Amino acid sequence: MKSLKVVFLFVFAFSFYVKAQEVNLTEQFSLFYEYHKNKDYKSALPYGWTVVNNNPTDFIRFKVFRKMEEILWYMHDSVATSDDEKLAITDTTLYLYDKAIEFEADKKGYYLVRKAFVLEMWKGAPADEVISVYEEAFASDPDIISFYKDRLGILYSQNASDGNDYKLKALELYSKLSEQEPDNATWIARIEALAEDMDELVDITKKAWDLDPQNPEKAWKYAQTAMRADRYDLVDVPLLFLIEKNPSVINYHRELAKAYDKTEQLDKAIDSYKKLIELQPDNRDNYVNIAIIYQKLDQLSVARSYLVKAQNVDPSWDYPIYIEAQLYEQSARNCIRGQFEFIDKCVYKLAVDTYAKARAKGGLFADRAGSRISQLSNSIPSKEDYFFQQLSNGDEIKIQGKCYDWIGKSITVQL
Repeated sequence: MKSLKVVFLFVFAFSFYVKAQEVNLTEQFSLFYEYHKNKDYKSALPYGWTVVNNNPTDFIRFKVFRKMEEILWYMHDSVATSDDEKLAITDTTLYLYDKAIEFEADKKGYYLVRKAFVLEMWKGAPADEVISVYEEAFASDPDIISFYKDRLGILYSQNASDGNDYKLKALELYSKLSEQEPDNATWIARIEALAEDMDELVDITKKAWDLDPQNPEKAWKYAQTAMRADRYDLVDVPLLFLIEKNPSVINYHRELAKAYDKTEQLDKAIDSYKKLIELQPDNRDNYVNIAIIYQKLDQLSVARSYLVKAQNVDPSWDYPIYIEAQLYEQSARNCIRGQFEFIDKCVYKLAVDTYAKARAKGGLFADRAGSRISQLSNSIPSKEDYFFQQLSNGDEIKIQGKCYDWIGKSITVQL
């Protein structure tokens, strides 16, 4: 039996011989199509090459190049194919891709990325050569599936050195993939494997932006990497640059506010959240986030005013009510100086009543609210407390005095 390599040489030479003769390409393609359909690939091959090496234009719509590719890949991966035969098939497949690009320019990206894969995995071509073809493929078609982008990223990573920018290119590639596929943990793992630690990655992305300081994409990559490394002290510079370039992008303002909050630059965080509220007046989260910052600053009245706005945006949300109850607890702790007075207990009762409202919403904070109600049970007025204050069931007690005047609410005696 003839070896597959000999068959290949004969078929290839025969196709060029036929090219010099008058040939009915429709007939040749019909024979190719039938043999291919019946998976008689060896018989299909010479007719396919005759079409490809003459004028395949009329047969593009029948996917002549894809069918030829299928045959070559099948033969290459067959267990019956020797190593020498695989080398012949490899060179032939690369030739096929060049022909395909010539006649199917609109699918250039696909054929280039397949060519790059064959160069990498079948031929073992030098990394720089393979990388160049992969890069050309993605430049031609950015939507090529992520499998091949990962192949390029791996090549970048394996061949990175001080003499090239492959590590930076790998970081940019995997950062884009992580944005496109946020649920795919592989891309984050690839990013983390690029450097000895996250600080090095931060330095790499900063260097990339420093070299191209007007590039918003590189600024964003630097900011993202710094945030992943918990280096929020570095985030404001790239984010302020991005906001200046694109002041209407909500995410930049949100991340800047978060960074200021995490670095205890609370006045700046407040300004950022106010800008977010201006841009998104119907976003409930912004009101709660700024309220929590005012809570940290012990500006409890201001904090509550923003919680009210959050409730107005979404009356069914339990979280603002839960935080409001915390404000009353915080106020009581701040006001108690030595003796635990009756009015202090009343403020805790107001907190309990507010937690009860949050629990009644049946939301995510219902269980926590119930837990706080139980924990505060010994801090609220008892029946004896009401008796000594000469109060009866249903009486209202106005919360005032000490440092409670900001509250402006009442509780009802329940015996």
